[in-house]
Parts: sequence; structure tokens; C-alpha cells
Amino acid sequence: MAEKRRVFKPEFRERAVRIVTEIGKPIGEVADDLGINETTLASWVSRAKRAEKGKPAEVDAEMARLRRENAQLKKDKELVMERDVLKRCMVLWVK
Repeated sequence: MAEKRRVFKPEFRERAVRIVTEIGKPIGEVADDLGINETTLASWVSRAKRAEKGKPAEVDAEMARLRRENAQLKKDKELVMERDVLKRCMVLWVK
């Protein structure tokens, strides 16, 4: 019969990661103290380090630029549609 997986609360995970990162205790020692698998704690620490890096400022700047460009393109599309409608109206009016 398969073992039931243990579910850990986010607060527990954060505290375990803080013990490793801030205090500097080895992962194996902390895992033994807390009664969890060493690889589980190592993956939590790895995930926390990746999340800590976060998005660089260049990514935020690029996102802002793309949002502005997208808004401008939407505006341009509306202007083109308006121009096309006016052209059709002029054709009908001239006839």
C-alpha cells in the first residue's frame, strides 16, 4: 500500500528555509531536527532562492514598454477602422 504524502503548511516551509538561509545550519541537520526528508528541504531552499532573485528590472522595463506599445497599437487600430468607415461614407456620398 502506498504511503500517504505529508502536507506542510507554508509557514512551516518558510521557517525551515529561514533556518537554513539566515542561520546557516546545514540542510541535513535542519531536516533531521524537523523530521522531514533532506531532499524535500533542499528543494524548498532552492525554490526560495530562485524566487528571491525575482524578475530583474530589465524585465519590468520591457513589460512596461510592451504595454505602452500594445495600447498604442490598439489606438492605431481604432483610428484605421474609423478612417475606413469615413472612406466608405465619402464613396456613398459622392455617388
